[in-house]
Amino acid sequence: MRKDRSPQEIAEACGAHMHERNRLARALGVTLDEMAPGRARVSLLVRDDMTNSVETCHGGIIFSLADCAFEYSCNSRNRKTVAAGSSIDYVRVARRGDRLTANAEERSLVGRSGIYDVRVVDQDGEPIAFFRGRSRCVAGAIFPELEAPENSNQHGD
Repeated sequence: MRKDRSPQEIAEACGAHMHERNRLARALGVTLDEMAPGRARVSLLVRDDMTNSVETCHGGIIFSLADCAFEYSCNSRNRKTVAAGSSIDYVRVARRGDRLTANAEERSLVGRSGIYDVRVVDQDGEPIAFFRGRSRCVAGAIFPELEAPENSNQHGD
């Protein structure tokens, strides 16, 4: 991989790399629609097997979609990052046949800690859920060959 990649190219490469390895996302039919530094957009179509006993989309599916967007956005800068915590508020039900989209946006990144907001909407742009994730960088880079020597220890607080 070229060392002179732009932040956008790095974000796209990180997103593609992570999505390719995310078996849950693939099983759910999640698509990676957009990547940028600190941002990601993913979507899925609610299938029959994703509904609960009252015939609405299971909250775990909505959470998983939002968590995918969170994962990709907080790893978009080529720093291996994991979740430190998250919460979700459901504001409307989703149903079989709905296309849900989760838009994740970085709100803060200081040292090794980040805060990300994810808005999940249906095909009409109606809000379904609001997710907030807290991230923590761990040692290493997704693509070590792209990490500049002066940045290799930038994981400190």
